[in-house]
Amino acid sequence: MGAGFSGVLCLSGFGYASAADGPSAIGPAEFSASLVKRVEGRRFEAQVFAKGDRIRLEYKYAVKTELGYSSIEIIRLDKHESWFLLAQRRQILPVPVKPEEILPIQPSLPGEKSRRLVGDATTIGRASKLYEVRVDYNGRNERFYEWVDVETGVVLKLVSQDRDWSIEYSRIRLSPQPDYYFEEPTGYRRWAPASATQERG
Repeated sequence: MGAGFSGVLCLSGFGYASAADGPSAIGPAEFSASLVKRVEGRRFEAQVFAKGDRIRLEYKYAVKTELGYSSIEIIRLDKHESWFLLAQRRQILPVPVKPEEILPIQPSLPGEKSRRLVGDATTIGRASKLYEVRVDYNGRNERFYEWVDVETGVVLKLVSQDRDWSIEYSRIRLSPQPDYYFEEPTGYRRWAPASATQERG
C-alpha cells in the first residue's frame, strides 16, 4: 500500500505526567495537534485528533491506498484496525495495525530496550527532555532521539538515528473530542476482498 502514513500513525497512549524525573504517562487524554512525518526525503502532514486509544488523521494531501485516495484515516487500537475512508466509493478500507507501527504519543516505544537522558531541550517552543532510546523490532535494532514535553509527558518529536525517518507534533491542544470522529461514518460500507465475499456467500 502506498499511503503516506499508511498504518504508521497509530496511537500508543497519552496522559498528563511530568517528564522531569523520567518519561511516564498517566491515563488517556483527549487532544488535537498538527503532525509532520518525514520519510526518505518525503514530507507528510496531518491533523490529529485523539481520544484514549482512538485516533483520527485528516491528511493535508490525500494518501494512496490499494482502492484509491483517502484523506481521512481512523485508527482503532481496541479493534486492532486502521480504517481508510474512501469518500468517492463510500467505503471503508480496514487495515491491520502492527505493534511496531504504533505512533509514539507516550515516551515508551514498542520493543524498547534502553533509554538514556541526554539533557534539557526546547522543542516547538516548549521545555522538553531529550532521550536516546534503543529499540528492537523483531530483531531489527534502531536508535532514536526522543523529545518529551516536561509539562504533559507527550512525545513532541522522534527522530531515527539509523534511517531518514522522523515525526514531530505542533500546536497541541488538550480538549474533548467528539465520539463520532472515531466511528464508521453513516452510509459507508466496509470493503472486503472478492474471494472473502464469495466464501461467505
